[in-house]
This record gives sequence, C-alpha cells and structure tokens, in this order.
Amino acid sequence: MDGFERLVERLHREGVRFVVIGLSGANYYARSARALFVTHDRDLFLPPDSDNTLAAWRACEALNLDLFCGDEPLDRPRDRLLAERVVAHQALTSATDGAGLDVEFTFVMAGFDFERVWKRRRVFRVGEVEIPVARLAHIVESKRRAGRDKDRLFLATHAEALRDLMELERRRQARRKPRPKPP
Repeated sequence: MDGFERLVERLHREGVRFVVIGLSGANYYARSARALFVTHDRDLFLPPDSDNTLAAWRACEALNLDLFCGDEPLDRPRDRLLAERVVAHQALTSATDGAGLDVEFTFVMAGFDFERVWKRRRVFRVGEVEIPVARLAHIVESKRRAGRDKDRLFLATHAEALRDLMELERRRQARRKPRPKPP
C-alpha cells in the first residue's frame, strides 16, 4: 500500500468526507499508463465543515505528515477554532511526507459545491482502499471555469484524450442506468 492509499484509508477511518479532484482525479479514468496526466500532488475537495477538516488533519498527523497553510507550517493548536478560520477563509492546506506524497486540501472547485460533487462521485477501488473521485466531466468543467493559463493549456493539449475518456465514462454510466420496464 503506498502513502496515498494509507492516507485515504486513515481518512475513511476518521470519517472524513472528501473527493479527489484535479489531474490526480482525472487519472483514475485513464485506461492505460499512456493516458495518465502529469501532476505533482493530489487535490482533495472537502466540504466547508470544520469538524471534517479537523478530522482530516488528525488523519495526516497520525501518519506523521507535515501540514502547511501556504508556505508556513499549519498553526498549533490544531483545534476547532483554527479549523473554523481555515474553512471561513477557504484556505488551502497541504500535507506532505517530504518524500513524494503531497496532498492539497481545498474547499473550492470552480463551478461546483461539495455536495453536488459528493452525490455524483465515482468510487475506485485500489487494492483494498475505496477512493472517491469526482466525475471526469466535473473535473474538466471545473478546469474550464477556473480559466487559469495552466488549465487552458491542459485542456487544449489533452482535448482529444479527455473527449475519449468522457465518452467512455458516459457509455459506462448509460449501461448502469436501469432501463424502464415495458408496460
């Protein structure tokens, strides 16, 4: 089990609600290693809930991950008051093991609120760990709405691959929908 799988397992144990988004989320839809998108971290979308945020930090601490807010270590004490301030300011926090596991906790996904993404999430099983991931269409639309230069470049560079992946996902969803029974 790699570091990210251990973190996901611990987040589940702590009862943390989260959804993987961004390029790391898009990679779960890839059909082969050739279709993977390069990214240096994993983005986890959290609901704007201080108790959930505090539980996510506890999970990171249990795995000896260092927590940051921006370039600075996350303040102590890591209590409800700090979590409430972080949520109120939608501050990005990150966790790292300093050896390649880098995770960002965000409360923002351009164009989407957490509950909408949570309800439509897809769960991927990696080994024994279930990983909740935003729908590929939501990830792509969020990148489009964010409008950052790096997102526009990503969308333009990978337009064909993303179209193919979204079509595969659409067909998979259509097969899973129950068909109405004839009268």
